[in-house]
Amino acid sequence: MVIIGAVAAGTSVGTKAHRNDPEAEVVIYERDRDISYSGCGIPYFVGGEVDDAAVLHPRGPEWFAKRGVEVRTRHEVRAVEGRELRVVNLDTGEESTDHWDVLVLATGARAVVPPLPGIETDGVFTVRSIRDAEAIRGWLDGRAVGRAVIVGSGFIGLEMAEQLVGRGIAVTLVEKLPQVMPALDPDMATLVEEELRRHGVDVRLGAEVTAIEGGEAVTGVRLGDETVPADVVIVSVGVRPVVDLAEQLGVELGPTGAIAVDDAMRTSVPDVWAVGDVAENVSVITGAPLWRPLGSTANKTGRVAGDAITGGALRHRGVLGTGIVRVFDVAVGHTGLTEGEAERQGFDVVAIRTAAADRASYLGGRKLTVKAVADRATGRILGAQAVGPDGVDKRIDVLATAITFGATASDLFHLDLAYAPPFSTARDVVHYVGMALESALTGSGEE
Repeated sequence: MVIIGAVAAGTSVGTKAHRNDPEAEVVIYERDRDISYSGCGIPYFVGGEVDDAAVLHPRGPEWFAKRGVEVRTRHEVRAVEGRELRVVNLDTGEESTDHWDVLVLATGARAVVPPLPGIETDGVFTVRSIRDAEAIRGWLDGRAVGRAVIVGSGFIGLEMAEQLVGRGIAVTLVEKLPQVMPALDPDMATLVEEELRRHGVDVRLGAEVTAIEGGEAVTGVRLGDETVPADVVIVSVGVRPVVDLAEQLGVELGPTGAIAVDDAMRTSVPDVWAVGDVAENVSVITGAPLWRPLGSTANKTGRVAGDAITGGALRHRGVLGTGIVRVFDVAVGHTGLTEGEAERQGFDVVAIRTAAADRASYLGGRKLTVKAVADRATGRILGAQAVGPDGVDKRIDVLATAITFGATASDLFHLDLAYAPPFSTARDVVHYVGMALESALTGSGEE
């Protein structure tokens, strides 16, 4: 078995496959120096919450070798011809070949770099790898950086804004769309925008970067006729699946542009599998293809493929795209479909927004705002979003579980949830969501 890519998904395939079949010969090729790392932890290293980048990649090739998996770092697979691979050692330039009986593509996704004038200027960074993290932190530590521009307001953009403000840097956040955090509905994104502004972030919505300015180093970002000064620029406008080798093999791509796979992570080419950020998923709700490049999904799909390749029965059941991010003093979570997405998918949508204390008020309970979406015809919950200082993770996970198992609005009210004053209220926020949805569905007007 040859696996191309050694971050979350690729290493999961290898360890699971060898655990199932100790006789299997498993080799992983990885072009980078670092393997099995937590890309989600990168902003916290940049900001200094994490002191040492080494803790983000605690498992090296030696750890995997003890478990029967050979990892060859700084080795790039340049071509696949039939059952043969052409591999280049990036440190020495030496070329070699290898063969495969089973090939797993875990090539991940790469950061989108817009073709802007000045994009190659020193001090302009993307955020994807440990090397990116070290480069950004080195830039911040090595000079007087007082102003930053972040392009894009997805998870990484928001986390980087928080961390750079924490370092005393004035941050301008530029978003092409009319709202921050496009994964949310606009009425919930407004709460996130308010939190950013409360902490001094200059939020520019509906703004488009036209150029990066600077000589030896970046000095600013051009927004139409205006130049926003910057000593560092973070470009975080999304990622794309790395499908070059898949296209060489003639592997079918799905409508999202990622590799189409079945529930065992098989591709359209015999004995070729795809996992992690390069692989397409399906929606638990609709069954339609979707692409949600998340570390949690990468780990799952890797384990599924490792099991299936070695004869196991584990299969991937799809995703909701559940996510959460800390933005200064609040957490922001979402799962399933937004109101807008549900409408575009053809549902007759009922949506509510409610707010309640996350725990007893006499023990410091604070407001937690939840929006939920349901299908009018069936009452089935389709999605939820939450913003608040505490307890967002718990409520989003409960709602994600409910959606996964097809719960209706009335089912939420009947959930027997843990209650004690330090943790919740006797009627939890989740119960209020169910009651509000049921009221909207029936038109009863009850609260």
